[in-house]
Amino acid sequence: MRTEYNPDVLSCLANLSSDEVFTPPRLANEMLDLLPVELWSDKNAKFLDPCCKTGVFLREIAKRLLKGLEKDIPDLQKRIDHIFRNQLYGIAITELTALMSRRTLYCSKTASGEFSICRFRDADGNIRFERTEHIWRNGKCSYCGASQEEYARGDHLETHAYELIHTHKPGAIFNMRFDVIIGNPPYQLSDGGHGTSASPLYHEFVTQAKKINPRFLVMITPSRWFGGGKGLDPFREAMLNDAQMRKIVDFVDASEVFPGVDIAGGVSYFLWASGSSGDCEIETIHRGKSSKSVRPLNEFGKLVRYGEAVSVIRKILARKELSMADQVSSRKPFGFPTNARPTGRGEVTLVWNGGEGKIEEGTVSVGRDLIGKWKVITSKVSYDHGGQPDNEGKRRVLSKVEILPPQTVCTETYLVAGAYESESEARNLADYLRTKFVRFLISQLSYSQDITKERFAFVPVLDMKRSWDDAKLASRYGLSDEEVDFIDSTVRPMQPELF
Repeated sequence: MRTEYNPDVLSCLANLSSDEVFTPPRLANEMLDLLPVELWSDKNAKFLDPCCKTGVFLREIAKRLLKGLEKDIPDLQKRIDHIFRNQLYGIAITELTALMSRRTLYCSKTASGEFSICRFRDADGNIRFERTEHIWRNGKCSYCGASQEEYARGDHLETHAYELIHTHKPGAIFNMRFDVIIGNPPYQLSDGGHGTSASPLYHEFVTQAKKINPRFLVMITPSRWFGGGKGLDPFREAMLNDAQMRKIVDFVDASEVFPGVDIAGGVSYFLWASGSSGDCEIETIHRGKSSKSVRPLNEFGKLVRYGEAVSVIRKILARKELSMADQVSSRKPFGFPTNARPTGRGEVTLVWNGGEGKIEEGTVSVGRDLIGKWKVITSKVSYDHGGQPDNEGKRRVLSKVEILPPQTVCTETYLVAGAYESESEARNLADYLRTKFVRFLISQLSYSQDITKERFAFVPVLDMKRSWDDAKLASRYGLSDEEVDFIDSTVRPMQPELF
């Protein structure tokens, strides 16, 4: 007997890019499962996807409503007409995705067409797409930060000026109260900066959706807002201090939900419920393994991904020691960019990522007080691709830790973690940074490949006149066997470099 395979076409679509990712039906349903079941039998409930791509959210909601309203509206066509005309609404992100979403929901790219399962008077139905223009100011969009050079490109191409986030009054788009807003917004747009520099967008969708004042908000976004991301500090503060956040489901590896997609720091979706309050449930998933914790989001100012790490951090912070975030240098510790090279003349050695050579001391513009000291440096780029764990769920975190002798400086490829008068203190700091304990703490705030001074916020400043190893640190902070085992399970050993 031959078995026919009839896949869901929405699970087979190739993504537009890693910034505009199609949502698989399975993931859409997992997000819908967070909502109260009574919504599916409420004929007055209204649902909005403000960033439609394939229409998958609206289609899966329709399936649930068709079943939930069967007793209330027995006639199938009347039930379809009521649901599609009065309960389901969408704002497409492009003209193409508007057609795709209507085809998914109405079985016709035009809602007024003869093949539409619910005939509307106009072709759009309840899925709208209004071409929107960026508002340029000093070369960037004043709403989303997009680069004028890249996106001011005429009427023949998409503007990627998304309607929801290019208005001061998002509630006026449909002029109605929604019970549920759900979606998977575009993640970022090029901002015209160096290389692949881009400004995040997803937080703007979340902020605008809250302004519409729904009963429930469910969105999937990159997880990097937990502890980093360009320009995300105000958004992170608002999210972490919002007591209406009910649940976050966090995937350390984005490819677990978006096959073939590489998103640094993973992705997560959340449930926000208007008028609710209390601690938030956080579920972290990696390689099919799940861990859950219920805790306040704003305990540390950044969101710690793993619940198992919280007790370790609490023990460290309880001692009220200075943080290495105040000791580690900012970018360009000596004023030299990554592409700076030695001149071959001078009394100071410049270390860059391809070697070293002589420069004149007068060319050192900052950090001059460190020139004569023993310095410990670490690369500002994480060893781990995109800040992600490997297949065993482990990270190395720091790519290298080196000691620079006096009269040696470096380019912005590196950060200076500390500087001392004696070589022995520098060697003790280097050994300290290589411990699993320290790299574990750095990893709790690392959601991308960048290692910045802020990533050291949980790392305590200790006396470097003595040596430190993982056993001594576990004893100092009273770590339990379970806590030590968890650190061991997430961090790889790091052997000392040869000097």
